[in-house]
Amino acid sequence: MSQIPQDSVEAVDFFQDSVTKIREQVGKVIVGQKDILDQLLVCLFSRGHCVLIGVPGLAKTLLIRTVSQTLNLSFSRIQFTPDLMPGDITGTEVIEDDRETGQKKFKFVKGPIFANIILADEINRTPPKTQAALLEGMQEFHVTAAGHTYPLKPPFFVLATQNPIEQEGTYPLPEAQLDRFMFNLWLDYPSLEEEKNIVSQNTELDEADIEAVLDIEQVIELQDLVRKVPVPEGVLASAVELVTKTRPQSDIAPDFIKKYMSWGAGPRASQFLVLGGKARALTRGRYNVTEEDIRALAKPVLRHRIVNNYAAEAEGLSADKLIEMLLEEM
Repeated sequence: MSQIPQDSVEAVDFFQDSVTKIREQVGKVIVGQKDILDQLLVCLFSRGHCVLIGVPGLAKTLLIRTVSQTLNLSFSRIQFTPDLMPGDITGTEVIEDDRETGQKKFKFVKGPIFANIILADEINRTPPKTQAALLEGMQEFHVTAAGHTYPLKPPFFVLATQNPIEQEGTYPLPEAQLDRFMFNLWLDYPSLEEEKNIVSQNTELDEADIEAVLDIEQVIELQDLVRKVPVPEGVLASAVELVTKTRPQSDIAPDFIKKYMSWGAGPRASQFLVLGGKARALTRGRYNVTEEDIRALAKPVLRHRIVNNYAAEAEGLSADKLIEMLLEEM
C-alpha cells in the first residue's frame, strides 16, 4: 500500500477516511459496539494498551481479531489460566543440534507475545508472576529471557479482558499495574435489535470477507501523526487540572473528592488524556484537541486509576459517578 500523505490536511483526511473504512469492515462481523471500537482504535493509534471488562459471549475475541485483519497485523490470543507460566507467554530456550559442528546449542523459541496485537484473555486468572511477564512487554516493548533481550516489533497493542462475574480463584491486577493500561472499557450487553441481528448473522452459512484497510507501515505512520497533533494551552491545563482534582490531598480537589476518594490518578493519566484526545480529534477529522475530547475520554482513562473509600461505597458512589461529578465542575 502507498504511504500516508505528507501534507497535514491530507494526512488528517486519510486518518479519518481509514477509520471510517475500518468501521465498515468490522461492521461486517460485529453488530453494534461502535463506541467500544472507536475507543479501541484511539488506544491503538495512541500506542496504548487497554483493559476490556465484560461477561463471556460478547464477541471480545472476534472484535479484536477482526480489527487485526483490517489493519493487516499479526494476532495472538493467550488464554490466561492459573497454571500458565511466564515462559508460555514470552517463549523458552530449547536445546537443538548444530548440524555444522555436531554440538548442542540453545535456541530461543518465541512465545505468543511476539505479535502485533495480543488478546490477553481473562488476565486476572493467572498469578502475578505470569502477569508481570506480559506487563514488562507492554511497558518496555521488549522481552527478557535467559539473560537476553528480544525486542517486540511495532506496532504492539495489548487488549486484556476480565470477567466481572466470577472472582473466585482470580488474581486482580494491582493499581500500579492497572495504571499501565491507557483505557479501561466496559462492554455491555447488546440491545434487543442488536441481539436479533447477532443471532441471525451467526446462524447462517456465509462468512464475511474482511479486507485490509492499512498495512503495518501505515499504522506506524498514523501513530506518529497522533503525536504531532497540537494541543491548545487551555485544553492541556484542563486535562491536568481534571486529573489533579482526583487527588484528595490536592489543594484544588473538591470537597466530595476529599470525602469519598482514598487515592487519585497519577501523571500518567494526564498524559493519556491528552494523547487520547489527539487520536480522537484525528478520527473526527480535526487537527487540534478540544475540551470535548478530554471529557469524552475521562471515564476510560480515570476509572481504573482512582480508589473510592468506604464512605463512597456505603452511599453507592462508583468511580464513574465521581468522574461525572468532576466533569460537571469543569
